[in-house]
Amino acid sequence: MPRPSSDAARQVRVGAPAKINLTLRVAARGADGFHRLSTVFHAVRLGDVLHLTDQPGRISVTTRGEYARHVADDETNLAVRAATAVRDRFGSPGLGAHIEIDKSIPVAGGMAGGSADAAAALVGATRLWGLNPSDEELFDLAAALGSDVPFSLLGGTALGAGRGERLEPLECAGRLHWVLAVARRGLSTPTVYGRFDERVAAGTSTPMGDGHTRPTELIDALARGDAETVAALLVNDLQPAALDLYPGLAGTLTAGRDAGALAGLVSGSGPTCVFLCADRSAARQVAGALAAAPEVTVVRTTTGAAPGALASGRAVA
Repeated sequence: MPRPSSDAARQVRVGAPAKINLTLRVAARGADGFHRLSTVFHAVRLGDVLHLTDQPGRISVTTRGEYARHVADDETNLAVRAATAVRDRFGSPGLGAHIEIDKSIPVAGGMAGGSADAAAALVGATRLWGLNPSDEELFDLAAALGSDVPFSLLGGTALGAGRGERLEPLECAGRLHWVLAVARRGLSTPTVYGRFDERVAAGTSTPMGDGHTRPTELIDALARGDAETVAALLVNDLQPAALDLYPGLAGTLTAGRDAGALAGLVSGSGPTCVFLCADRSAARQVAGALAAAPEVTVVRTTTGAAPGALASGRAVA
């Protein structure tokens, strides 16, 4: 990770990407209350940008952008929690910052927008205050904030295990073309997992077992840049639960596939639907069709893989 100069910058700007789960296999809820996961994370070139300005003694936040109304500008904000954690672990009580978030990642959309903000704040706070934690220390702090935060630091494409915080970077050749269809309302991640548990208890969903194997075929397809094979291997164990809670998403998935997408699935816990396309032209065609879908409010085209907060963070004079 790049190190700050001896004089801490008075302001920094850091971006962090949204994520898609190319695979999301979920085990039954464990005795600790958590679900063990096996997932392939993929960062896309749609992200939030944080501007941190020195403000001694106080950490505050203002969110702007199309999703700002859905974000709390108080101490519960993940960016504030991340900056506070940096100060408490590596800094001193007198440090502070005002954080401005340009919010482009849908909120409660299954794309780790809050985790992206936390990752950007971790990197931005260390730059702003001239601190020098190791990458390992920063990743440990990220994992304590949330399961998706370490990947938001890393970016690119990675195999995730445990709760998603144990990462193995993967090669992704070329560029994958995506269309994102943002739904009219959000879904709570705990609610989706709760519905998944209900389906497991009823025998209508099969959880990942201890014998789950490494997704070698997908990893090889990513390394070749083989979009058609990647499309055939996309899977999300939470999708049936999300569709139970939001049946209208089924129509969105059908509309995208009918318009020419190689594949479509619910992203993470939803409700954003993502569609892998053969190329830029196909992505534009799919996006045009989805703009008229009844449960879609916003359509975006983007590509992956994208860098994480560690790679994008830089000091600004």
